[in-house]
Amino acid sequence: MRILSLVIFCILLIFFDRQPDSPHGPDFKITCSNCHSPKGWQIDKETYAFDHNTTRLPLVGQHTEIGCRQCHPTLVFSSAKTECNECHTDVHQATVGQECAHCHTPSSWLVSNINEIHQMSRFPLLGAHRTADCNQCHQSESLVRFDVLGVECIDCHREDYMATTAPNHIESGMSEDCVQCHLVNSFQWTGAGFDHSSFPLTLGHASPACIDCHTGGNYSSTSTDCYDCHQTDYNETVNPDHQALSFSVTCTECHTTNPGWKPASYLQHDSQSFPIYSGKHQGEWNSCTECHENTSNYAQFTCLSCHEHNKTDMDNEHNDENGYSYVSSECLRCHPRGDAE
Repeated sequence: MRILSLVIFCILLIFFDRQPDSPHGPDFKITCSNCHSPKGWQIDKETYAFDHNTTRLPLVGQHTEIGCRQCHPTLVFSSAKTECNECHTDVHQATVGQECAHCHTPSSWLVSNINEIHQMSRFPLLGAHRTADCNQCHQSESLVRFDVLGVECIDCHREDYMATTAPNHIESGMSEDCVQCHLVNSFQWTGAGFDHSSFPLTLGHASPACIDCHTGGNYSSTSTDCYDCHQTDYNETVNPDHQALSFSVTCTECHTTNPGWKPASYLQHDSQSFPIYSGKHQGEWNSCTECHENTSNYAQFTCLSCHEHNKTDMDNEHNDENGYSYVSSECLRCHPRGDAE
């Protein structure tokens, strides 16, 4: 009987000493009074002392306004999710990845810095792309699904490439790598940025239309020789008459790419006829017509137009010179290099 009484006492002791199971799970270690008070099991805001910022998901922005049960439906807090996509439906359908924080903040779903965000992507927004509507590039059945056709220019601009006729990109066999000719940070297609270093577009060549030189749609074998483009200029020039005088068709022997063909120089004059870029006559003349007054015949020249000595004085100066004559051809005969002696 004494043994039976002892067993019953132990059973009653265990029963009355047993603590009720916590709805927050067996591993929950936080004191009840951090959230609750004797007023009831509802959270008492006057006594609530739990610091959610010590957890894996600090409460900021919109998360401070929602009820606990929206994130903790079972009240077993250890099973709560901490990743955005574990609570929020991915309306983008995995077209922008799973890292919501790349674009969104807990304050709002609205994105106000898409340009800055895009700078960290495979396709930074430059030029006209900064003002383009998202759906112009991300063409999908949903306004929030951002499928990407590709990150190469031609992926979006193939229609532009095929429709362009000045110049005709297809017939000309132009590269589909658009950045070879067009500036990605520009707001227009014109003002191409093609590397034209093989024939620098400077001075007189600074702003021609492509078709001025690339006639017939030929963009691969256009000659870089001056005469091939400027033969008409050569033939029509009469002061001096390039054809009549058999001037060289290597234009760079006399001209630079300065607009208007000036200044021009004829350095061969020193070696082939008379020194005017060196010796006594260097810097003493401004134009060819000072010596060649008859522009229809540059074989004719005059020394007397510049050397304005009185004929009598010149005659007296040359009294001792046999064969002297006050004639330009005689001047050259005695002074072939332009020297006084």
